[in-house]
Parts: sequence; structure tokens; C-alpha cells
Amino acid sequence: MQWTELIVFSALFLLVTVMGFLAAKWQKGDTLEHLDEWGLGGRKFGSWITWFLVGGDLYTAYTFVAVPALMFGAGATGFFALPYTVILYPLVFLPLVRMWSVSRVHGYVTPADFVKGRYGSHWLALIIAITGIVATMPYIALQLVGLEAVLRSMGLNGSGILGHLPLFIAFVILALYTYQSGLRAPALIAFVKDILIYLVILVAIVYLPAKFGGWGEIFNDAQAKFDATESKTDGILLTGTNQLQYATLALGSALALFLYPHSLTGILASRGRNVIKRNMVALPAYSLLLGLLALLGFVAISAGTKPLVNQATGRPDTNTIVPELFGANFPSWFAGIAFAAIGIGALVPAAIMSIAAANLWTRNVYKEYVKKNATPAEEAKQAKLASLVVKFGAVAFIVFVDPQFSIDLQLIGGVMILQTLPAVAIALYTRWFHVYGLVAGWVAGMGYGMWLLYNIASPVPGGKQHFAGSALPLGKISIFGWHPFGASTTQIYVGIIALFVNLLVAVVVTLIAKKAKWFNGTDQTDPSDYHVDEDNPRVKPIAAH
Repeated sequence: MQWTELIVFSALFLLVTVMGFLAAKWQKGDTLEHLDEWGLGGRKFGSWITWFLVGGDLYTAYTFVAVPALMFGAGATGFFALPYTVILYPLVFLPLVRMWSVSRVHGYVTPADFVKGRYGSHWLALIIAITGIVATMPYIALQLVGLEAVLRSMGLNGSGILGHLPLFIAFVILALYTYQSGLRAPALIAFVKDILIYLVILVAIVYLPAKFGGWGEIFNDAQAKFDATESKTDGILLTGTNQLQYATLALGSALALFLYPHSLTGILASRGRNVIKRNMVALPAYSLLLGLLALLGFVAISAGTKPLVNQATGRPDTNTIVPELFGANFPSWFAGIAFAAIGIGALVPAAIMSIAAANLWTRNVYKEYVKKNATPAEEAKQAKLASLVVKFGAVAFIVFVDPQFSIDLQLIGGVMILQTLPAVAIALYTRWFHVYGLVAGWVAGMGYGMWLLYNIASPVPGGKQHFAGSALPLGKISIFGWHPFGASTTQIYVGIIALFVNLLVAVVVTLIAKKAKWFNGTDQTDPSDYHVDEDNPRVKPIAAH
């Protein structure tokens, strides 16, 4: 048991717990018994709050343990996270502003709300809502993977269900203050989380390289390690085999990120278009942080850091690389601060994700199919209860399922959420697609993507034969037995293939539907809705929604 680290970690955890409960009174509206107040913070967060909230949501605990771990194990491939976040913000700059405007006018809380309003189809909205909930669940579970990596490094995690007790206690506390304060809790805590993260990474990136001989020596040690392996895809530079995978994974991840309901939640909670514009300009500062953080994977190689062994599987858990690096090379008190930064970094996104999933359930399932005349107070209560179910479902997943499986599920989640792009993002600019085309495209893209993922086997002897990753050799792509790329071993991200199939089918079915003059639903939005701002007289007060 690392007592100094544990005491510092506990003190900072207690601080954010108090902040979480006090957040209910921070920028409070007339009542929290309204989904706009509980689930979107009253839609009045300014530039600084939004910056910390969205940053805390997108750059999660799992990011801070997984990206360096991938660099540690695979080398340059793990650096895809940097170009992905560089191209992300220019791609989403205008669509997010448009989404905020139309959502503000119509009181939309979820992307499925927008889809229903745009196409007048509750079935298409249901598909989008279920996709969002299912894709978000493993993402929440992965925050627990990051938190548990820290707990294990402090000696708090043993075997069996009782070994997960510290994790369970942490999430009970998270569940309680999220239930009480809603989105205000992670918004307020995000200030502490991001300040700690910046402090730890900036110290680490200066102190640790100096300790191990400088960056030149660190890169030499990393190259020596990869040269000694049998793999043809690792190294400090990309190879011919994984360059396409690197590019398509970065592009696919950038397209997918703001399709996740929790990403849009932070945007819809902001008070205006100018707030979003300023954030799309300022948020790339996190990308600089992420690039520095990723290099800690190479630092761990030079330091000779070894990951802890997962007692349940008997395999090394590379997610513990960064906590083990910090624990072995920082003074105990600063290691405690570093562990708290990662641990709190799990709580902020987990809270936002559970709120986003609860909003989807409440607005697009419960109110649509269970109780159409639900009052705002009943909606808020249903969302609070749903957020509890989501959180403890994620905890149960980690306790009873191999955490590595949750990592694979997150890759599947990325492929899934990409299939909502035509109905959510493209629909912001054109209603050319027919609703039948969108449904058919979703079915085709989802089905083909899952089939391709199912056939990806682990390259490790004795590893899983199915769903073992998201990179597929081009040679394994077949169309009714025809292999258009021959026996090519060049890899590509499955999500991009599935999205291409989705769009192709959507176009074909739309052309057929237009030729046959099938009914295409009723658009409840207005073109002028996409240009309103917070001062526009057409925007009703929140209480009136």
C-alpha cells in the first residue's frame, strides 16, 4: 500500500466530492427538476466553463493511460490521437454551431431529438438514440479501466469482487453528486481535473526526460526495443502496412467524436454560438498536451517500467504503464497528485457520458414510447434514475467481464457511432436523403461493419479469434466472394469502410424512394433556425420549452 500517494489522492478526491455536491447551487436556475437544467446546466455555460467541460469530456482518464500505453506497446501507431484531434476542430466548427442554433430554438436535448424534428420519424430517432446509448456504455466502462489502473498502482485493487470495492465506492460517490447536481457537477470539477492534468504532464515532460538522458536517448531506447520484436508494424516510425490504418483511424475518430451524445451535451449546454466558436479555436491546446502525454510511452521504455499483471487474466496490463512510471520516478507526494489527476479525469467524462445516455433514454425512449405526456419534472426524475443505472451497469461490466473486452467494445462503439453521421451531421446541411435511405444505410453499414470486426483475430498466439481490434487488412475485404484488393496486407480502419457502405446504400435507396415518390416525413425545422444566436428574439426562454 502506497500510503503517501493514497492520502494525497484521497484528499483531492474529497475536494472534488464536496465540489460535486455544492455544484447544485452554482449558477442555479429556478429548479433542477427540468431536463434543460439538470441535463444541460440551464444551457448557459460561458466560454471558460465550456472549454473545461468539453475538454474534460473529450480528454478522458482512459486517454491519459491508453495513448501512452499504445505508444509503449506499438510505437508510432499510437500517435494517431494527435492528428485526429488536430483535424477534428476544423471539421466540426460549422456543424456544431448549426446544431446549437436549431437545438436552442426547438429545445432539443439530444441528437435524436434533432433527427426526429428534421425527418419527422420517431423510428429513425429511436435508431439514433439506441446507437448512442450502446456506443457510450463501453466508453464509460473504459473510464473505470483508467481509474482502476491508478488504484492498482497504489495497492488498492486485489482479486475478486472485494478487490473492486474502492472502485465501487468512488462510483457511488460520483452517482450521488451527479444525481443531485446534474451537468453542473462535472462542469465545476473539470476545472480541478484539467489544472491537475496540465500540472502533472508539464512537470513529467520536463523532469522525466532529464532524468533518463534526454529525448535523444529515450527515442534510441524505444527504437532498440521495437527492433528486438518480431512484429512488422511497431517502431518509432510508421511502416507501409499501417500508414493507411493510421490515416483512416485518425479521420474516422475525428468524424465520430462529436457524434457521441456526451460530446454534443457539452456543446448544447453552452450559452451561444460565439462560445462554441471560441472553444473550437481554443480546444486544440489540449492536443499539445496530448502529444506530450503520448511521448510518456517512450519514456516508460527508457525507464524500464513494467506493467502490473492482471490477476484475473495473468497478462500484463499495459494500462498501468503511466501510473507505474509516475509511482517509481516521482516523489510520493507528487505521485499522489498525478494519480488524483488521472482518477478525477475518470469521474468528469463518466458523469457527462451517463447524463448524455440518460437524456437519450428519457427523451427518445421513455417519453416517446412509455409516457408521451411526461411533465418536465418527470423527465428530470427519469433521467436521474437512468444515469444511476448507466453508471452501475458500467461498474458491473468491469467487475464481471475482462476489462480488455471493454477496450475492444469501445472500438466497436466507434464503428457504430459513425453510422449516425448521415442522419445527424449531413442532415444539418441537406435533407436530400430519404428517411428510408438513412435507415437502410444504417442497417447496411452497421451489419457490414460488425461482420468485418467479427472476423478480425488477434495476432497474439492464443488470442481472441473475433472482435480483436479495428484494423483490417485490405486483402480480407470481400464483396460476394470477390476480393477487390487481392491479398494486400495494408490495413484500414473498419469504421471508414462501414461508413462508405452506409452512404452508398443510403444514396441508392434514396434515389429509388424519390423515383417512387415515397413519403419522406415532415421537416419540423426551418432554414432560419440554423442562424439564430443567444440574442435572437425567436429563442424562447428555457422554462418555456
